[in-house]
Amino acid sequence: MKIVIQRVVSASVEIEGSIAGNIGRGFLVLLGITHADTDKDAIFLAEKCVNMRIFEDKDGKMNLSLLDVKGEIMVVSQFTLYADAAKGRRPSFTEAAYPAIAVPLYEKFISELRKSKLKVETGRFGADMNVSLCNQGPVTIILESKCSTGIFPV
Repeated sequence: MKIVIQRVVSASVEIEGSIAGNIGRGFLVLLGITHADTDKDAIFLAEKCVNMRIFEDKDGKMNLSLLDVKGEIMVVSQFTLYADAAKGRRPSFTEAAYPAIAVPLYEKFISELRKSKLKVETGRFGADMNVSLCNQGPVTIILESKCSTGIFPV
């Protein structure tokens, strides 16, 4: 499982001309899921996400988490995070999980985030979405739940 966290002032998702969700200060999280991912991956990354200390404290140091600043979270499914463009000019998406695997893990990730009691908004899995954001910093962090050996990081 892979996430791209963007620290934002605001973010919104539009689906078929209507706003599906919007947040203020917090994280826009793009979520990619691959075939080998499990609930353990979703739990691990949700915990990392809410505790990632990338908001400034009173001294201007990145030392505060979403929990500390009572931030908000927007989650958008993003199968293209598992694109492979090593050959040719058209990316392959064979590493992205099929919906039968991905949808339950997407929902597990969201339910784990909601345990934090922070506001969590989402797009819609598989939908064509227009995502708007104002990235603060800019700060963008990429995290994966497993390293290449398949072992969870410590």
